[in-house]
Amino acid sequence: MNSYYKQRMAAAGIDLSNLSVEELKSMCRQLLESKIHGISFSPYTAGQGPGTVLGEAQIRDRLGIIAPYVNWVRSFSCTEGNELIPAIAHANGLKTMVGIWLGDDRAKNEIELANGIEVARAGHANILGVGNEVLLRDDLSEAELIDYIERAKAACPGVEVGYVDAYFKFVDYPRVTDACDVILANCYPFWEGCPADYSLLYMKEMYRKAMRVAEGKKVIVSETGWPNKGTAFEGAEPSLENALRYFINSYQWAVEDGIELFYFSSFDEDWKIEKEGDVGAYWGLWDKDGVLKYA
Repeated sequence: MNSYYKQRMAAAGIDLSNLSVEELKSMCRQLLESKIHGISFSPYTAGQGPGTVLGEAQIRDRLGIIAPYVNWVRSFSCTEGNELIPAIAHANGLKTMVGIWLGDDRAKNEIELANGIEVARAGHANILGVGNEVLLRDDLSEAELIDYIERAKAACPGVEVGYVDAYFKFVDYPRVTDACDVILANCYPFWEGCPADYSLLYMKEMYRKAMRVAEGKKVIVSETGWPNKGTAFEGAEPSLENALRYFINSYQWAVEDGIELFYFSSFDEDWKIEKEGDVGAYWGLWDKDGVLKYA
């Protein structure tokens, strides 16, 4: 590790380079037992994915696994049974960031928006996230996205409404940033090829870039994480140790600096291999069977 970065990490009390895997696992468990702020939650099990209609029993079962260790859950959609997640989460004492999935299917977008508004009006959305990486995927125009955000805000007074995307999109699209009540920034050093040794400092800079354009609005890290298996992405290497260190570093920073951070993700999900390659299946804190990987 570059000595400059190592000294800065050590000065911040987050140098983990000399700890064994067992020591890292113990720290991970301590963080979880004290409850992390939030986690990205999908209730899918092996063989399931988008298109699977989810039932209440499965959602309760999967939420029950993670509920003792988190304060918030973030959902991604308000169709195919995902709209049931917020009420069940509230019944488990959890707060919710409720996702409204937007894409290039305008008819489905209307259903997502209507369901999300219904969830919020029922009192089950602490934050409403209208769209996830729509601009990154180039699914909608800036004007279309802002229209969805404004409609959600008008329909759900008293509920914070934001939009989720890569941190730099809030720099690139200031009108979208202005439309949000809260900035929901995805920060992935892994997907920018950052070596694990420098990943915490890299994520901090991602966060600062979003803060600089937020004009005083709260910035939440809506997604960040590190896979424990799979093919390396440029200089970013998946491994058990790298995933453990990234998780611990992320939450030590979040606690020390008062950052609201949602870790990605709850469970390993096989369906993500199709778009992300083999690494896509290994982002969970729990494996696909609901066993904590880092205990």
